[in-house]
Amino acid sequence: MFSNLRRAVRRGYQRAVDLSHPARSPLGSAVVNCVVYRDGIRQDGCAEVEEALRRVRKTGEGFVWIGLHEPSQLELSGLAELFGLHPLAVEDAVHAHQRPKVERYDDTLFAVFKTVRYVEHEELTATSEVVETGELMAFIGEDFVITIRHGGHGTLGPVREALEAEPEQLAKGPAAVLHAMADHVVDDYVAVTDAVQSDMDCVETAVFSEHGGRGDAGRIYQLKRELLELRRAVSPLGRPLEHLATQPIPVIPPEVRAYFRDVADHLTRATEQIAAYDGLLDSILQAHLAQVTVAQNEDMRKITAWAAIVAVPTMVCGVYGMNFDHMPELHWTYGYPLVLVVMAVACYVIHRGFRRNGWL
Repeated sequence: MFSNLRRAVRRGYQRAVDLSHPARSPLGSAVVNCVVYRDGIRQDGCAEVEEALRRVRKTGEGFVWIGLHEPSQLELSGLAELFGLHPLAVEDAVHAHQRPKVERYDDTLFAVFKTVRYVEHEELTATSEVVETGELMAFIGEDFVITIRHGGHGTLGPVREALEAEPEQLAKGPAAVLHAMADHVVDDYVAVTDAVQSDMDCVETAVFSEHGGRGDAGRIYQLKRELLELRRAVSPLGRPLEHLATQPIPVIPPEVRAYFRDVADHLTRATEQIAAYDGLLDSILQAHLAQVTVAQNEDMRKITAWAAIVAVPTMVCGVYGMNFDHMPELHWTYGYPLVLVVMAVACYVIHRGFRRNGWL
């Protein structure tokens, strides 16, 4: 009941869908949005990238924020030439599948974040997908921000709306956008990590229930695999955030650097929680394997006990089946019922002994 309640609460707090989808964007197949900000205020017009950059550099105030979704090499090459982006960073941005990192190329900063999303499911199975990952990348310069999203989730619409609602924060420049992205990504880490708790509870309850199923090993391994995917997204981000929070970087003002320390603290919480989950899953798996071993031992004891009971009449029947002429009570009228009674009494005594010792 509590797991269903948690799922309902999570559905109620899902972020709104970014309506500026590439399919509805007049800016092209990859460009989601192109906006100029001055003093933290969104400026009207400037739908074209070249025009937006020209206005910013002509006045020397504000910056341009360009959002892309899964651009091709050709689509990104034009922006790379316009903004002077490094070819290696451009290649990483196109092909994706990168580890979280922060790299500096002259006066431009290239950051990669792994995004995660909890996949809702009615019941955890051996093939359930629990965590879905994507990527967010950003080129940060003195007067521009280029964000690139890979995957079907991790939209930056809510981030843009939150920043526009705080002009004083957005006025700090492109570094404020990078911080908002990092904070958004890490908040998702914490939310997904908390959501995995319900699956952990389900597996733990099933394993330690009175009639723990023997098929729970597949669910445990699947949850460990999904937890490993979550860890690959979360853990490598620690060093890049520390670099942003402590190292002097020209495009990151000192007043923004402190905000990255707060994000790093949240990341540490998520990392520690994932490590705790992994350790708990190891314990659950060991307990499950121990339960399976105990159950198998109990089955073997029962089989052995019944085999011992059946051995008594088998032995008696085997003796009287040897067809010798001179055998005790062979021609006695009551010999047959007597042998049956002896076998029944012997089987009863052995069965009672096994029941008393807990074998049956």
